[in-house]
Amino acid sequence: MRRVSVDIGGTFTDCSLVWDGNYVEAKALTTHQNLALGFNASLKIAYDQLGLSIEEVMREVDSVRYATTLGTNALIERRGPRVGLITTAGFEAMVPLSRGRGYGEGLPDRLRRDLPMAERPKPIVPVQMIVGIRERIAETGEVLMALDDEDVREQVRVLVDNGVQAFVVSLVNAVVHPEHELRVEELIREEFPEHLLGSAPIILSHLVGGRKGEYARTSSAILDAFLHNAMYHGLSTLELNLRDSGYQKPMLVIHNSGGMAQLNSTDALQTIHSGPVAGIHASEHLADEADLGNVVCTDMGGTSFDIGLVVKGGVKFYDFNPVIDRWLVNIPMVHLVTLGAGGGSIARYDRLRRAVAVGPESAGSDPGPACYNRGGREPTVSDADLALGYLLADRYANGTIPLDERRAERAIEKELATPLGIDMISAAKLVRQKIDNDMANGIAQELRVRGYEPRHFTILAYGGNGPLHACGIASVLGVERIMVPPFSSIFSAIGAGNMDQMHIHERSVYLSLYDSNTRSLFSDFDSLNVVVEQLKANGRDDLLRQGVAREDIHHRLELDMRYGNQLAQTAVISSTTQIATTDDMMALIETFSKDYGRRYGEGSQAPEAGIRINTVRVASYSGMSPLKLKDILPAEKDLTVVKKSTLTRNCHFVGHDDPIDTGFYELSDLPFGSVVTAPAVVISPSTTYLVEPGWQLRIGRYGSGLFEKMK
Repeated sequence: MRRVSVDIGGTFTDCSLVWDGNYVEAKALTTHQNLALGFNASLKIAYDQLGLSIEEVMREVDSVRYATTLGTNALIERRGPRVGLITTAGFEAMVPLSRGRGYGEGLPDRLRRDLPMAERPKPIVPVQMIVGIRERIAETGEVLMALDDEDVREQVRVLVDNGVQAFVVSLVNAVVHPEHELRVEELIREEFPEHLLGSAPIILSHLVGGRKGEYARTSSAILDAFLHNAMYHGLSTLELNLRDSGYQKPMLVIHNSGGMAQLNSTDALQTIHSGPVAGIHASEHLADEADLGNVVCTDMGGTSFDIGLVVKGGVKFYDFNPVIDRWLVNIPMVHLVTLGAGGGSIARYDRLRRAVAVGPESAGSDPGPACYNRGGREPTVSDADLALGYLLADRYANGTIPLDERRAERAIEKELATPLGIDMISAAKLVRQKIDNDMANGIAQELRVRGYEPRHFTILAYGGNGPLHACGIASVLGVERIMVPPFSSIFSAIGAGNMDQMHIHERSVYLSLYDSNTRSLFSDFDSLNVVVEQLKANGRDDLLRQGVAREDIHHRLELDMRYGNQLAQTAVISSTTQIATTDDMMALIETFSKDYGRRYGEGSQAPEAGIRINTVRVASYSGMSPLKLKDILPAEKDLTVVKKSTLTRNCHFVGHDDPIDTGFYELSDLPFGSVVTAPAVVISPSTTYLVEPGWQLRIGRYGSGLFEKMK
């Protein structure tokens, strides 16, 4: 296996290079002005370790997988074309009204509590760029009013006169009858061919989102159009960069649905949060191979802290209507929660509460934390970690980023300690305590809202700062077991290397498997299977177009199910790709009942209210060989407690008034099965493991480890 996987974050670009039996990890600072530069820098660090050249790697590698923040950055900066919306006449106000609550979506909790004072987001499509056309489709697909071609031409000319650079076509009920949207596209191209208008993208809503829900579907298409140029040019530039280095195979782009595809089969919207989703995918693979049971995935990088769930038994957590930035969309996305908490999160004095506040603003990679000595003047979490003694100034990021301890201390002193009237170390402890509490509260909220208790989960701590803060987070939660995965600092890139080529197609349905009023069971299996076969055909065509052999294509059927009119939906994986008999249906109902019970508590099931299917989803994929992660943790018989390190220094810990003499170890000096007792710091080229008082650390393979609470 020879594979390159890259995850570009807000601060670092992570690279995983698998070359036969060698696994190499590398990190470089993200270059936001040209992502290819950071990619090249991290890849060079990786192939230099194997004594290879860029030409050798690009010529022999099986694939290059890429997860990017291009779309996220474009949204934050509001950098995109002038978008025009064509919708059904009478529905022009649908997007501006945003279901009457658009001002609240995407806001932090503290602002959502005071909605009258919340500000609406700046619209991506101004009101003057929205036009209505005469047509109407019923929810059954019946044409109530035929499309008026001349009216369409007239409204298109209005948008062109207003300077449109990208078209969105979103007509009512287009998901059940898309012909009108397709005809509008034809008319736009007839009226303004490319040699007149240029290559303005035309985005059809039914191709972006396959479920009903006009506002969310339209928002999805608008965001896709807004991001289209940035993603196309950014990823195309990267692909050209690969071609210049001798790479001839298709570049694969990670999707937030949990799969990947070639660039020509990727919508811009599908790349949002692709990096964290890759980490959740890797966590699922690791949890299965290492038999970890229930796992909460935590990815702490330089800019953000991402939370995901992997529950034993195959329960899938999707966001059916995720909020991206400030917009509700209806693409299927692996569920995750992102907090503005990372090593680069800025700490500031909250004058109102006379306390320390941390994040969500980040110093990023440029200028970075004060200790980077690149112009940053505000204290960050990394500055606090350095001041407390956990980081060695000449060993951070394998020595590629020398840290300035005095700058970190001065920033903390000036911005925090002096206003609070305390010493610098106490202020640094408050930063540490605040960030750990915020992350722990985020995990607890995410678990308990779904009916789980944190103590029943193993924390999976990865990202560049994950092992450094894992014990502090777990102590707040009452969790006694933390797993550090192999290659933890680039674990999301590892996840990208494990993904399959996959496309997800879905359709809204309204099927009652059990009708509580008539007490009858669903029997029209043919109508359901027709929908499934259509979705399978769509996925099959996607993969065939990308060069995947027909015999290598597989399908997975998922159904969003609920009891009666409940708002809570559960994504259930069917054991078959067709529901052909009553036995198949009863097996599906049983699976749904078990998954629901595990999530909300046994006995909470309510079949007497009826059982319904809201969405049929088919994942079409081509299986690719995954990385092997078995036997990475030592058994009890392999454990050996290591002697106290000869290299020690005083470190300061939350909850302890006085500094504690702390041993420092090199990870490369600790053999498989070593047990490091607290307090201790284990240094690796890409991350730091902090064993806080009351904990111990087992050393596994490939940089993996297991933190355990000492009895």
